[in-house]
Amino acid sequence: MNEPDSGERDTIVARRSSALDGEVRIGGAKNSVLKLMAACLGAEGRHVLANVPAISDVSLMCELLEAMGVIVTRDDHRLILDVPAELHTEAPYHLVERMRASIVVLGPLLARFGTARVALPGGDDFGPRPIDMHLRALESLGAVFSTEHGDISARADTLTGADVVLEYPSVGATENVLMAAVRAKGRTHIHNAAREPEIGDLAGFLNAMGAKVGWAGDRLRIDGVERLHPIRSDSGYRVIADRIEASTYLAAVGMCGGSVFLRGAVADHMTMLIRKLTEMGMHIAPDAAGVQATATGRLVAADISTLPYPGLATDYKPFLVAMLTMASGVAIVTENIFTGRFRYIDELRRMGADIRTEGHHAVIRGAEHLSGAPVRSHDIRAGAALVVAGLAAEGQTEVAGASHIDRGYEDLVGKLVGIGATVSRS
Repeated sequence: MNEPDSGERDTIVARRSSALDGEVRIGGAKNSVLKLMAACLGAEGRHVLANVPAISDVSLMCELLEAMGVIVTRDDHRLILDVPAELHTEAPYHLVERMRASIVVLGPLLARFGTARVALPGGDDFGPRPIDMHLRALESLGAVFSTEHGDISARADTLTGADVVLEYPSVGATENVLMAAVRAKGRTHIHNAAREPEIGDLAGFLNAMGAKVGWAGDRLRIDGVERLHPIRSDSGYRVIADRIEASTYLAAVGMCGGSVFLRGAVADHMTMLIRKLTEMGMHIAPDAAGVQATATGRLVAADISTLPYPGLATDYKPFLVAMLTMASGVAIVTENIFTGRFRYIDELRRMGADIRTEGHHAVIRGAEHLSGAPVRSHDIRAGAALVVAGLAAEGQTEVAGASHIDRGYEDLVGKLVGIGATVSRS
């Protein structure tokens, strides 16, 4: 597996591109693989993951697991994790503060060892995302927490199945409780659990390890087991395709025009997005091998509202906003998930976008043209959206802070070049 680009080349330069054409392979889902890696902590032995993307967040999670005693080996797009009988049950600050997803080591560590110490997490800068819901949910199973000096200390002499009610269908809280409950005594129901495809991938992975996870109506049901085991397959467990990466190339086609096949993309994971893109004028044709995306002519405006799955994911929104800046008409975009996730809009305004924000709403009036400008990436998806916008803008767009993009994309520049985009790393 190739290492992502280092900070030595931290700017992506995009120029106006003609219609895109060809095929791009969609890699494994960042938002799934990190949680599967954490779940491996739940069982001693050798774990093998396939379809693992070469992104810097995977490298960070590898560092975190290695600091806890796991031996990690990379083999192209496979990860081999040798988990020992004893682990250091502390996740240090210098690693956790760089990636919020690391908080999910709490669940498997509590389940297996009854103790964990995890620094309060960092991650992308788009508003506060408190982890109180994670802690309250784990307390329902019998965990006890204390916080001091920026660390969360957790203890659970025995985890016991319970009815856990989430006040919001939080993906992270659902994952943490799920990974703890698989070893709890008795049955756990998670009410208002998140339903994202990545949750299904984690449940499938845990079941392959010997867990008993399924849906009972609208509740996630977990029957605790005595122990878990590594998946008994040389080929390993294949990570699902990254629907957010797929949305990036869908947006590129929408803004530049053309026809591109997204090999490996799963249309069923993007139903609402595909519906919205079709409303905007794109033609999306799914088949068993992926998704064909075609755009001819100028897109038309459509209102956007982010919601928990199966609604429009907040991670899709930067790409939709970029597309709407050049669509015909006026659109209202409403962010219902996170409070600070319009921060990249000032960068789009530098490119000539007509966007007005008020609270968690944005009003976008489509322009005939965008103009290339120096802009900055503040988080993974917003950075990639600025690159996509640069492909449709007149002149040159320089997106600084490309290391943010490396956290979630394997060779974004190379894949875009492969379908005809004019883009480079400098």
